[in-house]
Amino acid sequence: MKKILPSLILLTAVFYIFILPDSPLPIKLLFKALPMILVMIYAFMNLPKQRFFIHYAIMIGLIFSIVGDVTLHWFIVGLTAFLIAHVFYMAGFLTRYRSSFVRAMTIIPIVIYSYILGNGIIQSITDTSFILPVTLYIIVISAMAWAAIMTRNIYTAMGAVLFVISDSFLAWNMFVTDVPLSGILVMTTYYGAQFLLAHSLKSLTYQKD
Repeated sequence: MKKILPSLILLTAVFYIFILPDSPLPIKLLFKALPMILVMIYAFMNLPKQRFFIHYAIMIGLIFSIVGDVTLHWFIVGLTAFLIAHVFYMAGFLTRYRSSFVRAMTIIPIVIYSYILGNGIIQSITDTSFILPVTLYIIVISAMAWAAIMTRNIYTAMGAVLFVISDSFLAWNMFVTDVPLSGILVMTTYYGAQFLLAHSLKSLTYQKD
């Protein structure tokens, strides 16, 4: 089962992104969540026998991500679910913090990118009630990405960066201007990000390197 799950995740993701026609909202939400449910199963199968906080934090993050998937139609509800997911991801990653000056300095481009992105989005938001939650979300996902890089785990780092890219496309398309192929760009990077985070669980075996 574990060997075929990546293929099933890919197939269900491709079906949702490229094939699923316009359908009633409940049907679209079901097929949107299906790849993530399979990612969750894959993550569970990747859990090592000896488990630490980071393993549980990633699993909880995946659960809240599924909640976010099915509630993002109601923007603030979905945003809150994903915000909680990122808090758990970040908390887990910080338990695997590995000191490195070079990696630590990645905070500089992350902050610059987040500022430019956030400023562009906030300047374009017409509903002022969105400004605070969107700003908080940008701060948290940026911190999560930096924490992932500091784990020295390639899968968590790549997954977190893809997550930032996915949400950047989503937010820019939603608040600033239409992004060509935004749906495809958002969902391919999103599913890729979550798969990499789930895949990282089997390589996070020891509390200390």
